[in-house]
Amino acid sequence: MNLTIHQTFLPHTSPDASLAFYRDTLGFEVRDSVEYGGMYWITVGPVGQPGTSIVLHPPAMDPGLTDAERRTITEMMAKGSYASINLATDDLDETFDRLQASDAEVVQEPTEQAYGVRDCAFRDPAGNLIRIQERR
Repeated sequence: MNLTIHQTFLPHTSPDASLAFYRDTLGFEVRDSVEYGGMYWITVGPVGQPGTSIVLHPPAMDPGLTDAERRTITEMMAKGSYASINLATDDLDETFDRLQASDAEVVQEPTEQAYGVRDCAFRDPAGNLIRIQERR
């Protein structure tokens, strides 16, 4: 078997704010944008890596969710505890400085972790945790 990670999904609360963060701040390219009933699904990904994408989607749109589950998702997103993704970079300090200068919400400055990685963390406009590890 030869498997790769093709797409992952992160919720967004504002298509414009998400585009500004993922396209303009992180430098990802927009690969697709689908509007349906006033809701947007936006596919972004790192330039030069066409096989790996993030689909930014409206939260809690699964028709199988109850109203209580939708409320829980909304509450978790507001606290920043619903979704996350780990990214990697060759130069963590440069990446951190660029993101910090963009007014992205800093969660953690570059830190050498006890489990063997050096990373930092931010939140995107929807509250998703974005951890960035330094490649070694």
